[in-house]
Amino acid sequence: MSKLYSEDALIRQCQKQSPKGQKAVYERFSPKMFAICLRYVPQELEAEDLMIGGFLKVFQKIDQFKSEGSFEGWIRRIIVNECLNYLRKHRWLYAHSDVEELKDALEFNEYEQEAQADELLGFVQALPQGYRTVFNLYAIEGFSHKEIAEQLNITESTSKSQLSRARALLQKTLEEHQQKLNKIKHG
Repeated sequence: MSKLYSEDALIRQCQKQSPKGQKAVYERFSPKMFAICLRYVPQELEAEDLMIGGFLKVFQKIDQFKSEGSFEGWIRRIIVNECLNYLRKHRWLYAHSDVEELKDALEFNEYEQEAQADELLGFVQALPQGYRTVFNLYAIEGFSHKEIAEQLNITESTSKSQLSRARALLQKTLEEHQQKLNKIKHG
């Protein structure tokens, strides 16, 4: 059904609280929004709960969408905020993980990966929560350090520091992964 209706028609249906319209919006956008949730919370069940909670907010606040800009972008913003609120509530944002913990997680996930993109996502998901959150907001969502600082109630310098550390850790992890692959290839 979601492919049969234009985006404007779906929005109007949702504004009328039409279950069919809501279902169509969910079916059209849930795969992308689930992927976003997984970037912030790598546990699938928690990510799915966040996505569903985000869509409930989308349907509750649909009258606030003024058709200025992308509907998908508006949904994305709600989903990201849902993830950030979850992380704040659970106080995981600034928990630091030991580098050895990260290595263990990567070694465990290494053999489950099927493609480079999946491997990279796995590496990002294995970052300590604070690093991962800032990395996602900056590198993937396109937020500025000022916006990140406001969203997370931190300073801009903390945002920059978390991003720098995330990049360094990712770089180190990628180099180690490449060395392992080279050893396997060359026996």
